[in-house]
Amino acid sequence: MLSLNSRIIFEDNHLIAVNKLPGELAQGDRTGDQPLLEKVRDYLRLKYEKPGNVFTGLIHRLDRPTSGVVLFARNSKALARMNKVFEKREVEKKYWAVVGGVLDKQEDTLVHFLKKDEKRNKALFFGSEKSGAKKAVLNYRVIKNIDHYTLLEVSLETGRHHQIRAQLSAIGHPIKGDLKYGFPRSNRDASICLHAKFLKFDHPVSGEEIVLEAPLPEGEGVWKHF
Repeated sequence: MLSLNSRIIFEDNHLIAVNKLPGELAQGDRTGDQPLLEKVRDYLRLKYEKPGNVFTGLIHRLDRPTSGVVLFARNSKALARMNKVFEKREVEKKYWAVVGGVLDKQEDTLVHFLKKDEKRNKALFFGSEKSGAKKAVLNYRVIKNIDHYTLLEVSLETGRHHQIRAQLSAIGHPIKGDLKYGFPRSNRDASICLHAKFLKFDHPVSGEEIVLEAPLPEGEGVWKHF
């Protein structure tokens, strides 16, 4: 497993961004596995020789099987400001996804209505308005086709639970390895081929434009073709 040091994309006095591995928790859950949040806190404690607890705030999350850029705040001011940036969607995010099959269109906007099934931790998708369902909009463009797979770049206009996974499944092209949303086979490392590739925002203190890009995962073989 790659060390945290080799996965740090950006670090200053206010923020730290890390390339999350597929299968790694962003924050703690009932499994008891050590989350990325704790690993970042330990890294900062050791690097700066800080005794006791070190402030580390998780600004946004990625699903456990997903990889890519995760951003943390190193102080409460940065956390509060970045929370507002994400709430107002003043951040540009792009994901790369490897899906099964070849899509009819090279680029498109998908609109569905998603409703979270709490019991199964899954988003149910509908083609029209449904009670309790929220509108979900994403844009995709095809980057490359190989064999039976297509690499897409995806950007979101809304932020819904499992949105990318559910919407790509809804058009018959589930993400490689995503058994929950209809892909027939799991990946060897239990990942899904969804990667948070790119994040752009204005720094919460300096106002400078920050552009972060996460290298693709090394575990699942299909990524090396892209």
